[in-house]
Amino acid sequence: MTAPTASRPDTGRAAPSLSGLVVIGCSRRKRSGTERVPALELYQGWCFPQLRERIVDHPEYRSRTVVLSARHGLIGADDPIAPYQQVLTPERALSQRDIVSAALADHLERRPAREALLLLEPLYFQMLGLPPLPVVHLVSDPTAHWPQVARVLDGWGWTA
Repeated sequence: MTAPTASRPDTGRAAPSLSGLVVIGCSRRKRSGTERVPALELYQGWCFPQLRERIVDHPEYRSRTVVLSARHGLIGADDPIAPYQQVLTPERALSQRDIVSAALADHLERRPAREALLLLEPLYFQMLGLPPLPVVHLVSDPTAHWPQVARVLDGWGWTA
């Protein structure tokens, strides 16, 4: 006898993959004020508006999205942080690499992934290093190449 399975209405789309991980580098433009807000809401530049539009109403995608912050290292999309100013220098990137690597390992332990989409400028990529996953997509200018980012997210079924 087989166990019953839940049926899903046929929408013509594959079920979203929950085996992806998005890592996005922070942006200089942030919300004004001093109030702590979720990281995904704090950053206003780079490709945050496009990513936010895509995942804002999907807590399962937000839980698989992390921000690489020049000040805070690797933080969850919903981790509350206050506005700050911190320039990522090569020295800071190098000094934070082990801390970021440990945070990534912890995140992957809690939410295993098979693929990563890295939306990172080169210095942020140096800070992160190559994630230990079978497939890694790196887009160093996601604002200019958003269609490439969208193709990966669409392939995962991460639609708005």
